[in-house]
Amino acid sequence: MKQFRETKKNSIDRGNDERSVRKKRNYTFIKGCVITGIILTLTLIGFFYTPYDPEKMDASSKLAGISLTHIMGCDNFGRDIFSRVLKGCSTTLAVAGGTVFIGTFFGLLIGAFTGYFSGMIDEILMRIMDALFAFPSLLLALVFVSLLGSGKYQVIIALGIAFIPSFSRIVRSEYMRNRKLDYVKSARLAGASHLRIMFVHILPNIRRVLLASVMIGFNNAVLAEAGLTYLGIGVQPPDASLGEMLSSAQTYLFSAPWYALGTGFTIILMILGFSLMAEGLQQN
Repeated sequence: MKQFRETKKNSIDRGNDERSVRKKRNYTFIKGCVITGIILTLTLIGFFYTPYDPEKMDASSKLAGISLTHIMGCDNFGRDIFSRVLKGCSTTLAVAGGTVFIGTFFGLLIGAFTGYFSGMIDEILMRIMDALFAFPSLLLALVFVSLLGSGKYQVIIALGIAFIPSFSRIVRSEYMRNRKLDYVKSARLAGASHLRIMFVHILPNIRRVLLASVMIGFNNAVLAEAGLTYLGIGVQPPDASLGEMLSSAQTYLFSAPWYALGTGFTIILMILGFSLMAEGLQQN
């Protein structure tokens, strides 16, 4: 009887520990959603309203510091930094969204077919993916940007192509694992087609891994866009982006540190939000 009570107590303690860990993980995801939601809300507001015209220059406000009228100060042309951050967020998120869409769409197709069918198709496509994956994403994007030219849409295409190998490898491994499970065998016995099994049966079962990969992809795309634009080969004026603003601010790090701090803090918040969401999805 005593042994039974101890066993029951241990099982209750384990259950409580699991619930506390799950609760902690949920908090991680919620914090990421809150931070990302704030950024997305401000970006949406920036489409319709900004305190000042982001492109209007004012010589009298050149490098003006933080104040009640300019909460992030002004840049070297007297433009309100907060207004430009709102505008830059939309450009950066548009580039990141387009990049992740291209990477996820083609990566999902390649990973699904290679992971499900294997054979010669798998060997050929994955050797190509391995060759692309051998290069860092930013370096690979640099190559494509040099071929396609600089600009917002060119950066989206270049980064999207560079992100395909990572997505395809993740999807392939999940499809290879799931195709051997009982629910897939049951679907085959029921007469389901290969396409139905791949995209109706298997795809919903890997959604958590795929969503976490998408969040990490957003994170990496924001960094890559900022990096390319910082180097001067990404998004070009008059399009305002966070990377372009950070590149312009480096000259005034000591004379006007608020120029870089406002933009840099926004990039950090954006990356932190996506990172926390990805961590919460992975651990849930």
